[in-house]
Amino acid sequence: MHFGHSIRARYLLGGAMALALTATAGLADIRFWTTEEQPERLAKQQEMAAAFEEETGIAVEVIPVTESDLGTRTTAAFAAGDLPDVIYHTLQYALPWYEAGILDSDAATEVIEALGEDTFAPGALGMASVDEGWASVPVDGWTQMIIYRKDLFDEAGLEPPSTYANVLAALEALHNPPEMFGFVAATKVDENFMSQVLEHVFLANGATPVGPDGFTGFDEAKTTEVLEFYKAIAEASPPGELYWDQSRTLYFAGQAAMIIWSPFILDELAGLRDSAPPTITDDPTSPELASKTGIVTNFAGPSNPDGAAWADIRYFGITVDADIEEAMQFVEYSMSTGYTSTLSIAPEGKFPVRNGTAENPTEFIEAWATLPMGVDRKAPMGDVYAQEMIDEVVGGLDVAQRWGVDDGQLALASKIINSGAINRIVRQYIDGEIEAAAAVEAMNTELSAIE
Repeated sequence: MHFGHSIRARYLLGGAMALALTATAGLADIRFWTTEEQPERLAKQQEMAAAFEEETGIAVEVIPVTESDLGTRTTAAFAAGDLPDVIYHTLQYALPWYEAGILDSDAATEVIEALGEDTFAPGALGMASVDEGWASVPVDGWTQMIIYRKDLFDEAGLEPPSTYANVLAALEALHNPPEMFGFVAATKVDENFMSQVLEHVFLANGATPVGPDGFTGFDEAKTTEVLEFYKAIAEASPPGELYWDQSRTLYFAGQAAMIIWSPFILDELAGLRDSAPPTITDDPTSPELASKTGIVTNFAGPSNPDGAAWADIRYFGITVDADIEEAMQFVEYSMSTGYTSTLSIAPEGKFPVRNGTAENPTEFIEAWATLPMGVDRKAPMGDVYAQEMIDEVVGGLDVAQRWGVDDGQLALASKIINSGAINRIVRQYIDGEIEAAAAVEAMNTELSAIE
């Protein structure tokens, strides 16, 4: 069900009355739910709301909501007819909330068109695409990255690890344990980290368990290529149950040629966080390792030469209970005048999904590269990393992908990932307990039962 236009009409008629009521009640004009609830991040959002009020006279109440409670709280507020005006939410809610009638896609679409559709990263827009426009307005995102020792690759005359073949060639040249491991692959099956890394590697080769009509099962040929590749990187990894912790520790110690990680490593890598210092030199604040590091966001397997980037995108959803015009103004402001402030909440994990404006197409990318990142010390991305790295970081959002997004099956794909079956069966395969064909069959049999 979709009530966008009728609701807008109702609010335009009742707007003056609603404003009069708000003024007498002394309440904020619009309520904004955010999952960025850490004190420093919340303070930044309150500053932005104050700046918006100063410019427009529209008061915004910033309400923190714990991310794990967002789904249940939103459903309950919808049932009670008491949704906030705007919700900052993750990708997984965009289409389900639109289908449930919680989001006003007309309002979101109007904002995107007013700002200029072509100023947004296509991958981020595509993930929230609905028949008549978009369910929500993309705000920021990050793409998972292959982090690698560019200095060692250059010395050995290796191509960047942007394809399965390039990674395998690099393993051949650089894997020399215990001094240097070729990779640190995720092998701890009960860690979400392994699920994310595996989905990235499957996407790279165009292997997916879902299609437009639901579960399709994994294609045996493509999935066998994925399994063989993953086994090769696991064999070039240290023994044991590996997840984000070991991959970061070994890379920071100069003992790993490649790892897969989120960009939240970028400030630590540059020696800006005392709790996770690079140990490759005696100086925990040294940016030396950062200067020797390259990144790859778009990764390709043999059956999918275009490749894909695994991305997590966040959105502003305008709800059906909103004061539509005011909510639209707030979202427009947050994505234009206030966009640099929006990204500054945590620049190392909030890449711009709106690159610039019609007048200056790279305005926001340039501004973002100057924002201070870090915890114990601060430095802008542009001071620590080369421009080509920054371009690669932002470019990943153009080709951002996740299982089920294109097919409208994100919800099913999420359940498939959360079941843990893929991690467990891939682990059995890399441990040599089953053959590739049996692994594909076991995954397809087990996953077909998920609804």
